[in-house]
Amino acid sequence: MPRTVRDVVFVDGVRTPFGKAGPKGIYHETRADDLVVKAIRELLRRNPGLDPKKIDEVAIAATTQIGDQGLTIGRTAGILAGLPQSVPGYSIDRMCAGALTAVTAVAGSVAFGAYDVAIAGGVEHMGRHPMGEGVDPNPRFVSEKLVDESALFMGMTAENLHDRYPQITKQRADEYAVRSQEKAAKAYANGKIQADLVPISVRRTSPEAGETGWGLVTADEPMRPGTTLENLSGLKTPFRVHGRVTAGNAAGLNDGATASLIASEDFARENDLPVKMRLVSYSFVGVEPEVMGYGPIPATEKALAQAGLSISDIGLFEVNEAFAVQVLAFLDHYGIADDDARVNQYGGAIAFGHPLASSGVRLMTQLARQFEEQPHVRYGLTTMCVGFGMGATVIWENPHFEGDK
Repeated sequence: MPRTVRDVVFVDGVRTPFGKAGPKGIYHETRADDLVVKAIRELLRRNPGLDPKKIDEVAIAATTQIGDQGLTIGRTAGILAGLPQSVPGYSIDRMCAGALTAVTAVAGSVAFGAYDVAIAGGVEHMGRHPMGEGVDPNPRFVSEKLVDESALFMGMTAENLHDRYPQITKQRADEYAVRSQEKAAKAYANGKIQADLVPISVRRTSPEAGETGWGLVTADEPMRPGTTLENLSGLKTPFRVHGRVTAGNAAGLNDGATASLIASEDFARENDLPVKMRLVSYSFVGVEPEVMGYGPIPATEKALAQAGLSISDIGLFEVNEAFAVQVLAFLDHYGIADDDARVNQYGGAIAFGHPLASSGVRLMTQLARQFEEQPHVRYGLTTMCVGFGMGATVIWENPHFEGDK
């Protein structure tokens, strides 16, 4: 019996505030799976019309699937969050694009008719589990020159991308980073971010005082409001002598979790759930691992072709800022100005942080807010580069679009 492909929508998305990885970070004493649980519970609280028994899947991504990020975290986090035991779950690893892949994976199942509604998200506790913990790369990668050795180090791939685009200078990257911090600070001041944050209770230990106490996290920790070009110009270039990539023009090492509800449009409307974005197309593409940051360009080309759209049809861009050079390469390719108002209106990962597998849904929640505020925009996209040479792009339609009204 032939099946009809169903329209898929982004119902809602939330995230924890993002923290700095390490002993001084806000989540040092907090488990990764508990961060996911908080996000799932908040989704259910915000959408009381959704009967938890109707959830068909929980897909949660983590790059380092070990310890409190292991044990098939989609399943275990669902149980910990109080979902019925009849709700299944699984885990995903596509490095930085983990949560984005969780969304597209369940979206495909919704479109096919296997699911009506699913939870998709991601988590990364880089303080507990640094990227690459426990991995054992096959020596053939280097011995047989399957990839350049720099492909194993994300910062080096960013320096390689600078080489490929010599017009993207360190100053341009620093100027972009300053704008990201400014836009994030403005978004916070205008209340654009807080609505989708889940407050998290955390235990904090003071080694100096020998005390343990509790606090409530309500904002992203990595942000550096007031950052200036002068502040950034003197930072070290750890990946190359006289390089261009610094801690100031790249995302840091971070902890955090995200979760979203993905459903068929019919199911959403029948169950009185919001429809914040409508899925148009998505694409994943591989590139040379040593220039990982180039990935969003061919992924976007492919997603646009699938949708029958051109880059001029896209009215809003949410581009993950793993490194400033990666965003600037994308903009240069399409002839878009560094400070184009359509790009990362609320700021990006350079300010908020980039807890690897969780970041894709952060892009989506920010785009969904912008769609709601800007009904004159019909299409937007979320895109990111992915470790070991990949790119990922999802194109969305604004359900609030008013056209020429």
